[in-house]
Amino acid sequence: MLFQVYGDTAAFQWLGWLMVFVGLILANEFARRSKAGGIICFVVLPSLMTAYCVAIGIGVANGSSWALENPTHLYQNSWFHYAKVYAATAGCIGFMALKYRWGRIGKSEWFKCFPFVIVAINILIAVCSDFESAYHYFALGQSTWVTSEGAEQVAGWNNVFNGIAGLINIFCMTGWWGIYVSKRKHDMLWPDMTWVFVVAYDLWNFCYTYNCLPGHAWYCGLALLLAPTVAAALWNKGGWIQNRANTLAIWCMFAQVFPLFQDASVFTVRSTLNYTANVAVSLVALAANVAALGYVIYRARKLGVNPYTHEVFVGTREYEKAMARREEVAA
Repeated sequence: MLFQVYGDTAAFQWLGWLMVFVGLILANEFARRSKAGGIICFVVLPSLMTAYCVAIGIGVANGSSWALENPTHLYQNSWFHYAKVYAATAGCIGFMALKYRWGRIGKSEWFKCFPFVIVAINILIAVCSDFESAYHYFALGQSTWVTSEGAEQVAGWNNVFNGIAGLINIFCMTGWWGIYVSKRKHDMLWPDMTWVFVVAYDLWNFCYTYNCLPGHAWYCGLALLLAPTVAAALWNKGGWIQNRANTLAIWCMFAQVFPLFQDASVFTVRSTLNYTANVAVSLVALAANVAALGYVIYRARKLGVNPYTHEVFVGTREYEKAMARREEVAA
């Protein structure tokens, strides 16, 4: 088994997963369907979260008993959590600028590559975390190590394999300038980001959470990844990247303010911390991304185009369904 989902709290653990999964889908729908929803989720809520975290930090520095007793400064004080929440939020705001054509940036042709840039940055942040863990194994001789937040990680070749998978995943994103707006302006569409990329990304990102966030992967590895994928597969064709950014930002803010949900409650789920399992998952992620990149190269050669300046999945069923949702004029 990959996770410790058994015993007296198993029912709560499954209930927690279902609540997160459904909650993220509903939160994404609220954020994507109107400007007001997007502004509340990605301007107002991050501002409130920042004020809260700053207050905790100042209180800890001043020895405030309230701040010292607040779990936020104990569980979510690493560079990664802050980098992830603000990078994801920046992506959401940038996608809204494209979707609603805000200002000169939102209307400009060059800004269409922003989705690629922000996704690549987010992937690199996670890759750095995998390689940080690999450093502990190869340079310090630690097969397991404990992060600044007290989380134990299994370190080794699993981090190397998945770090490489993440780097490959960046090059599986095609048609960087093929960004459109849906007819009702609910979505920023990236039609060339088909299941080929999504499956490779989901496997890589799940493995990343399993390697580097073993106490959180049940939620941020499974529920958080499946929520945007299910939405894109069933009713939001071409909108996966927007779904992913929205749900990631919302989840990161929730986890930042309510860390005990994952870390010290009846809903807490730990991974088994089994090196063989970590390596196996990493190899699956690496193989999937190698296969995805190979297919991208095949499609590009078949069409005779550069896969990054041109769309390579033109003519496929998923691509055409996404394009059918776009406005007559590209974003």
